[in-house]
Amino acid sequence: MVGDALGGIVSDRIFARTGSRNKARRNLVVIGFLAALACTAPILFVHDVTWAAIFLSLAFFFSEFTIGPMWAIPMDIAPRFSGSASGLMNTGSALAAIVSPLVAGYVIDKTGNWELPFIGSIALLFVGSILAFWMKPDEGLDGTALGGGDAARVTEATA
Repeated sequence: MVGDALGGIVSDRIFARTGSRNKARRNLVVIGFLAALACTAPILFVHDVTWAAIFLSLAFFFSEFTIGPMWAIPMDIAPRFSGSASGLMNTGSALAAIVSPLVAGYVIDKTGNWELPFIGSIALLFVGSILAFWMKPDEGLDGTALGGGDAARVTEATA
């Protein structure tokens, strides 16, 4: 919960200071993914329950840190369609939440290796951090650049 709120607060402050949605949204998502990756990697090497809990908690914090900026992106790029875009995003995350424990359990059952699901998570965080660079929150749906107040004006015009 703290990561969710803090990610949104930091994102809004960066946007207010710089006027750049790329810095405030995309870059925070990339940083959050890479920080979560950095906190997940030690799980493969520590054998103490306390340290494992600390690293997993930090990884979850940084994963949640990306939530505020991620949810702001549909409102930035497509204010008229942000409900549909948010719904698609929510569907994708819900499917991942349903499928990932099944896949992890299957992999552990078949291999007996508890590290493989963590390696898969690390790989997904790395791929996600790379793919996040293709997000363009500074551009509208039509590819035009959005200025600092354009999204608010579009929202007002369509309301």
